[in-house]
Amino acid sequence: MPFVQHPGGVRFYSFDIFPASVTQAIFTRQGGVSPPPWDTLNVGGTVGDEAARVRENCLRCLAALKRDPESLFHVWQVHSATVACAEAPAPAVDRKADIILTNNPQVTLFMRFADCVPVLLHDPGQGVVGIAHAGWLGTLRNAAGAAVQAMQERYGSKPRDILAAIGPSIGVDHYEVGAEVSAQVEQVFGSEAEGLIQRRDGRGYFDLWNANRIQLQRAGVEQIEIAGLCTACHLDDWFSHRAEKGRTGRFGALIALNEA
Repeated sequence: MPFVQHPGGVRFYSFDIFPASVTQAIFTRQGGVSPPPWDTLNVGGTVGDEAARVRENCLRCLAALKRDPESLFHVWQVHSATVACAEAPAPAVDRKADIILTNNPQVTLFMRFADCVPVLLHDPGQGVVGIAHAGWLGTLRNAAGAAVQAMQERYGSKPRDILAAIGPSIGVDHYEVGAEVSAQVEQVFGSEAEGLIQRRDGRGYFDLWNANRIQLQRAGVEQIEIAGLCTACHLDDWFSHRAEKGRTGRFGALIALNEA
């Protein structure tokens, strides 16, 4: 089953595409200590929640997956296609990036989301894992494709060997975008843009799931799993910036290599 309920109350989603040699999860909002509007497993430190609660929630995420808190590597996410390669654990500090990669089993990669797309990656041949953060701007900047390119250049990965997963994020039915974004989608995706912007009642809605799938395929990735879970539709499980009008938390995504 994709969803796992930890005895401590933490509930998370995991993908079928990844082998047992990888630890991976997209954490729901369940099982934490934060009050509304961050209830309860908020791991976002910039949304108004108290730092002590955010830290406790992060520790609960790591404990559920049996990952050492000292193994954490995370970044300051800025809707870019910038890559950070983790040779060792490190706090975010002022490291700005939206793609993180590692081949070190002693590193746990961690990112935060609330509608944007988590793209998890693994190359079993070269022993590499990664996460990309792709909202509309990161998608237009080809964060998913940039992650694959960085895996090739830094670790010698072959795209056909890479396993990719597109996690819970806002679905097309809820993701209205303006004319300027629609125009940029058309420019970036060309003939494939028509299916990515759905028109209803004179408004445009952007399909982030398939946009990222296309970019992964353009980069040569053949093995892709899409969770198909809309954050705006399922507020019992996910934080949604759009559906909750900005007053909400952030859920975590984690991936790490297991020790051989």
